[in-house]
Amino acid sequence: MAQRASGSFQPLSIQPAISRPKAARFRFGSGLPAIPHLAEMRLALGGLCFALAFGGGITGARAAPLDSLSGATNWLNSAPLTAQALKGKVVLVDFWTYSCINCLREMPYVEAWANKYKPYGLVVIGVHAPEFAFEKNLENIEKAVARFHITFPVAVDNDRAIWNGFNNEYWPAAYFVEGDGKIQAHHFGEGDYDRSEHQLQAMLRDNGAKNVPDDLVHPVGTGEQSEADLSAIDSPETYIGYERASHFISTGGAVQDSPNDYVIENSPALNEWGLSGNWTIGPEAARLNKPGGSITFRFHARDLHLVLGPAKDGKPVRFRVTLDGHPPGAMHGTDCDADGIGTVSGQRLYQLIRQGENNVGDHLFRIEFLSPGVEAFSFTFG
Repeated sequence: MAQRASGSFQPLSIQPAISRPKAARFRFGSGLPAIPHLAEMRLALGGLCFALAFGGGITGARAAPLDSLSGATNWLNSAPLTAQALKGKVVLVDFWTYSCINCLREMPYVEAWANKYKPYGLVVIGVHAPEFAFEKNLENIEKAVARFHITFPVAVDNDRAIWNGFNNEYWPAAYFVEGDGKIQAHHFGEGDYDRSEHQLQAMLRDNGAKNVPDDLVHPVGTGEQSEADLSAIDSPETYIGYERASHFISTGGAVQDSPNDYVIENSPALNEWGLSGNWTIGPEAARLNKPGGSITFRFHARDLHLVLGPAKDGKPVRFRVTLDGHPPGAMHGTDCDADGIGTVSGQRLYQLIRQGENNVGDHLFRIEFLSPGVEAFSFTFG
């Protein structure tokens, strides 16, 4: 578990969180009220946003945090980058992991900045620091980089060497590094993109770049990368593995690491969920042992996502989604059709519900798996 944040900077402002994550115990800055977030988890359920902060150092970070780049286990889209090679350049270091919905919604902006400001000397480095064990798989990371059209260098940080070098505790987290290798500013969470881009422009000009544009990018994300409707989110990121699970209502509670038949006897209240069928609940995920098992969740948000993986042998698992007992129709997500039918073919985040603005409310989601072996990790919302 990551340690408490204790930065000494002075934040400009803090945007209120829509979510109420269960690990709301960390302090953002010196003398400031506690800000809800998930340390060494993801920043919020669907859009916890912290404003850009300037000055001072990150307590616990190395004096030369870019030195930690030497700890990357692999590099994608680039030969290995070093602190020495980056000396004199403005560097944006962005921590992400590919099943994090907040990271995925932020990524179109990071990619746009990388392309727009490369001619002016900006170097963008995406540091992929895994949350779940499957996110250490290099092939999975490579698929995500291709799926989301990421072209800037990606340092694979499976050992958390870079994470620790920056004393980072958040996904996503952006660090704005000056030419002397020192952190000038940082931003935790998604959002606040205009201010972040203005910061990049100012740093590039201060570094001697000429004719730096002063306009702003406005990328339009699609699918799971669409910007969240923060005003509609009233459901928290919810983990299924027993180490971090909450609001689980299947009769008898969770049986750890052993097959068990689960039943939901009462209809879930808002943000309650449960399993039906024979499952084995592990520390990170629940694995279905027999066909026909299901997961039910009563939620309030525009979008519902579920991080899933296929059977251990890689065999795809078909599923059927219902919303309030009916096929989702026009409210289906990008990973199922109007009848709610889809397939788990890889270890990643699946968008299963995407509602129109007039349909957002409390809804009962259910996903039934037509064959065994699927693993379910966490729900997120947007």
